[in-house]
Amino acid sequence: MIEKILLADSGTGRSEDMLKALMAIPSIQRAMVTVLHVVPPQTSADAMTEKWEEGGKVLAQAVQSLKLEPNHVSAMLRQGDPKTEVLKAADEVNADLIIMGSRGLKRLVSILENSVSQYVFQLSSRPMLLVKDDIYVRAINRIAVAIDKSEASKQCLSLALSLLRDIKGGQLTLIHIDSNPKASEKTGAEAEKDSVFAEAIAQAKQYGVSYRAVTAVGKAGQAICRVADETKADLLMLGSPDRRPSVAKGLPDLDRLLGTSLSDYVRVYANCPVLLTRTVS
Repeated sequence: MIEKILLADSGTGRSEDMLKALMAIPSIQRAMVTVLHVVPPQTSADAMTEKWEEGGKVLAQAVQSLKLEPNHVSAMLRQGDPKTEVLKAADEVNADLIIMGSRGLKRLVSILENSVSQYVFQLSSRPMLLVKDDIYVRAINRIAVAIDKSEASKQCLSLALSLLRDIKGGQLTLIHIDSNPKASEKTGAEAEKDSVFAEAIAQAKQYGVSYRAVTAVGKAGQAICRVADETKADLLMLGSPDRRPSVAKGLPDLDRLLGTSLSDYVRVYANCPVLLTRTVS
């Protein structure tokens, strides 16, 4: 259930469009929204004053453009490192969802360029909705969900169904990756024979949500993104465990940043917004 949303607004990108699309879903319309804008530190007091005033204008424009009821939106202007301020704000408002823009940088580049969304994604235990600057945000009608037998996948499916059950004509695409190199892609009734879909299909029927099943083959990240493209998904959802290192929760998991994570691949290469749900390990 999404009741508290943190929108990290930089004044550029598609994050405001993403929130508008999300707020059109009946089950989300009563959510409380906090719009955050962070002003980075400046080298002088005069420069800081100027940037603070600019930040206030960006924040005011963002709140106005969202056209939400006054009692359902609040503004938060902060000074500091955007990465850490987003994390702190999410904890303060106890956000059920963080929405952020993303430049879609490749993994190593995102490390070197100090990507805000990448840092927050690594260190937050909260669901995140990432929208790249170069994609067109559509009304949410078709949601694709990657399915396996993990707890992360089950929680992701539950959230997807809670969104789709109130969307007239909504369509759920269930994507399972068959790791057998000799397997062939299956759709429809043939794919539904795969036992991994059984629980998901039963839940979709229970909620009255239209669905289709696809068993894809190949490398998981590439296959998931390809099926999302082919089915014209407006939103791609993927369950992701809490991947923060157990030894040092304050540091990013660099091995995963460098490309071993499925969710990292999907968030970079998907051609639609990506919602990553969380399961604490």
